[in-house]
Amino acid sequence: MSRTSDPHPSTAGAQRLEVVTTVEQPPPDGHPAGSPSTGSPSTAELIRQASEQLSSLVRDELALVRAEMSAKAKHAGLGAGLFGSAGLVALYGVFGVLSGVVLLIARVLPAWGAALAVGAALLVVAGVLGLAGRRQIGRVASPVPAEAAASIRDDVSALKAAVQRRGGQR
Repeated sequence: MSRTSDPHPSTAGAQRLEVVTTVEQPPPDGHPAGSPSTGSPSTAELIRQASEQLSSLVRDELALVRAEMSAKAKHAGLGAGLFGSAGLVALYGVFGVLSGVVLLIARVLPAWGAALAVGAALLVVAGVLGLAGRRQIGRVASPVPAEAAASIRDDVSALKAAVQRRGGQR
């Protein structure tokens, strides 16, 4: 197996595995590896190699999934913290502005009427924002690690092709 870096900038640091067919060279003593008469590896040796390569492939794919999900979680956590902080500061600002609006309207209406009018307007705005937020949540992309899933599909296709080529050589 060989490793190559993914050329896409969105997958910086991620690696993709490629299946490489290797031809075993006879050992230096001149005797071919595997079966003595054919010079090709025995079935047991091929199964052992395939098992080793498959377990290595699975470990590497799991590491890729872990790294991709970790990066996504880090960005999501940081964004949520910043968004929450901005919301809290904005809330304090809104309280100040609302107090001013209530006091301004209280010059024309009784204080309770001014507070009621401002509260009703805020509930309408909250309803509109809630509906818009619900629509946006429906558009959220899947949290599945798409790059790792695509890499796994590529690996499976390459394995199938290698098995078919190997089966056609006999």
